[in-house]
Amino acid sequence: MTTRPVAPPAAVLQRKRQSEMYARARQTLPGGTDSNFRAWGDDTVYVERGKGGLVWDLDGNEYIDLRMGYGPVILGHADERVDAYVNERMRLGVSFSLTSEDEVQAGELVKELNPWLGKVRMTVSGTEATMHAMRVARAYTGRTKIVKFEGQYHGVHDYALISVLPNDVGELGDPDNPVGLAWGRGIPQAVAATVIPARYNEMEVLRRIFERDGADIAAIIVEPVLGNAQGIMPRAGFHEAIRALTTEFGALLIYDEVKTGFRFARGGAAEYFAVTPDLATYAKAMGNGYPAAAFGGTSEVMSVLPDKVSHGGTYAGNRVAAAAAVKTLTILRDTDALATVHATGRAVQAGLKTVLEPRGLAYIFTGHPAMFGIMFAETVPTEYRDWAASDHELYDAIAVGMHARGAMPEPDSREPWFMCEAHAQGDIVDRVVSAFADSLDAALEARAHGETARAVQGAAAHPTAG
Repeated sequence: MTTRPVAPPAAVLQRKRQSEMYARARQTLPGGTDSNFRAWGDDTVYVERGKGGLVWDLDGNEYIDLRMGYGPVILGHADERVDAYVNERMRLGVSFSLTSEDEVQAGELVKELNPWLGKVRMTVSGTEATMHAMRVARAYTGRTKIVKFEGQYHGVHDYALISVLPNDVGELGDPDNPVGLAWGRGIPQAVAATVIPARYNEMEVLRRIFERDGADIAAIIVEPVLGNAQGIMPRAGFHEAIRALTTEFGALLIYDEVKTGFRFARGGAAEYFAVTPDLATYAKAMGNGYPAAAFGGTSEVMSVLPDKVSHGGTYAGNRVAAAAAVKTLTILRDTDALATVHATGRAVQAGLKTVLEPRGLAYIFTGHPAMFGIMFAETVPTEYRDWAASDHELYDAIAVGMHARGAMPEPDSREPWFMCEAHAQGDIVDRVVSAFADSLDAALEARAHGETARAVQGAAAHPTAG
């Protein structure tokens, strides 16, 4: 019989300094943060520091970090190997608007780990990488439209914010004829009209789109897994089918590997699924938290650079980002760090299974052990619309409750848990499982009493909020 550590009752999280910071920050930053995704109202967390798989907020509350900056931190916070190398290189100067050997070396490593690539260029963010990949695809094909899948997130430029994360999936339109839903105001309709939404894993719908608009479709852009719906995996043969479809219609295939790159495998999802795209984008795990990103493709497709397509950026390939990428990718190439990440994810899943099975709840692990979710559902999800049918209120209540018990997943059922190498240290796995178990029990008890589970958990976690 498997036993788990007995966790203490939910801690009362200290909020004094963070509440003061929230009031201060709101005077300058919209919502008190530099990103809509970090704005949690009165419960907004202000971080002080991180080390390995842990973070501490301004009030000294300690959490096992299961967000890892939404995935970039593949090794662990403040990794001495990466930080020491970056510090050494940055002392030579950071930004020159000239090219350094660091940039060349970073590009060589991206190519070495992804042997199908012909040429690579660095950017600063995943948003820039997908924006440039779309531009290259349009330039190479001479076509205008890009197909993207519902629920997939490709950054915050206008061409990416179509049919991303609605709470009411009815807004996405008829399942056989999805509509382009702009996420937020300020996106011109003329821009939105160049993006065609499709349903992930639904090849019949995708083929009809190509039969209707194929002559004007430059590319499909796809997160190889549905990253913003807990990492929903492709059906068997899906990636091979979209590769064949783009080839048939003369369009390109863009793999958005911002989340999966250097995480699923050294060669990312292209290696993991054994499918070769025409273009790919990278960021996140590429620099272990430093703002490093890149896009690349076959030599033929990338031949539109440098003469025919505009790409540049004052900070593209800056020495901090390039050095971080060099050291991080070298570690992933030369050590068993990635195997450790995968094994740790499997260990967490095994622990969660021992908690869930006796309770008789219908659940499914989604995604890859390095980046996975727990979806409370009866059937295996295949697309974003399936998220609406899951018990995401229960999941959100558990996630918020875990914060008060010393572990921090994203308090939104769409975001997966991200594993890092440092999560293998000490008793982190046991602590995560214990926090989950106690939060699950609290949420189920609240539900049995007819209470709103999330509200109850939130009150326990943040008694001073409001």
